[in-house]
Amino acid sequence: MRPSPHHAHSARGLLGALLTSLVSLAALLTASSAARADTTICQPFGSTTIQGRYVVQNNRWGTNDTQCVAATDSGFRITQADGSVPTNGAPKSYPSVYNGCHYTNCSPGTKLPAQLSTISSAPSSISYTYVNNAAYNASYDIWLDPTPRTDGVNRTEIMIWFNKVGPIQPIGSPVGTATVAGREWQLWSGSNGSNDVLSFVAPSAITSWSFDVMDFVRQTVSRGLAQNNWYMTSVQAGFEPWQNGAGLAVNSFSSTVNTGSTGDPGGPGNPGGSTACKVSYGANAWQGGFTADVTITNTGSSRVSGWKLAFTLPSGQQITNAWNANLSGSSGAVTASNVAHNGEVAAGGQATFGFQGTSSGAFAKPSGFSLNGTACSTA
Repeated sequence: MRPSPHHAHSARGLLGALLTSLVSLAALLTASSAARADTTICQPFGSTTIQGRYVVQNNRWGTNDTQCVAATDSGFRITQADGSVPTNGAPKSYPSVYNGCHYTNCSPGTKLPAQLSTISSAPSSISYTYVNNAAYNASYDIWLDPTPRTDGVNRTEIMIWFNKVGPIQPIGSPVGTATVAGREWQLWSGSNGSNDVLSFVAPSAITSWSFDVMDFVRQTVSRGLAQNNWYMTSVQAGFEPWQNGAGLAVNSFSSTVNTGSTGDPGGPGNPGGSTACKVSYGANAWQGGFTADVTITNTGSSRVSGWKLAFTLPSGQQITNAWNANLSGSSGAVTASNVAHNGEVAAGGQATFGFQGTSSGAFAKPSGFSLNGTACSTA
């Protein structure tokens, strides 16, 4: 029996009401799920895990005033940051997210601690949200130690200041500038009383960036503040607030450590197989200058997809220009990485690049080379 128009209208009305209720219920469930996704931490040293691989920590140690962070699916935001401390002293906290180990709290599945000489690359990326009504820095902390420790304060701290707001400054004193990972940085060096601190300060705010942490590590090694047989124990990113700080956020964070093994796929500079290699370094030197032609031979059994060759220039030498490679560092510790046309090196194949530089004193060649974290023989 076909329903009358009146009954059909009523049925459609009931169906519409039911669908509206279901949509409303779904919206409530979605909102409830989203609310549960953010974990708020107000305990001074409270922490939680995000993405199954990073730790978000409140890390309030310099004040008794309340600080709370909300851990999101991809980072965190500071929801409450009461109180202030003098801007000529230490900050009040370091709310942050990290890969690695911090006071025995290690992130799930981390490869850290890892010996620096075994790390081919350590790509990281971050996106920040800043506020103006506070005094703070937005910074990375990279911790290095002679031993693979997972607890306590480590030997050398590298800080990368993406932004600074207010009358604050890094530990120590300025020691010049350096170009690292394609950017110019102001360098500060000093000690906090228990470990050395080398700070790289951006001249203007960086909101988001992807880079290789190892570029900063190698610069630190070249300055004598670490050694290649030391260990990286953690890569951390967050904020050091002195005054207020509510509203600051890490929108997204990623950190990977590539050790050159076939079990760690992907990532720039990570080979598709063995990284057995031989390096030929031909140099033409004259009073005050030199050129160098470098040939990398893949003596392994598998192709190399993307390469980074690390070496240390002898004292008094500085690179002024290069070809067929991108260079990180121009003196001391230098890393040459492939360009678009020479990143693939077949087993038995070769890649070549060169550079020109200035020199003082007796000319010498680099004493050793490592390709994607593995030492090479020299021809």
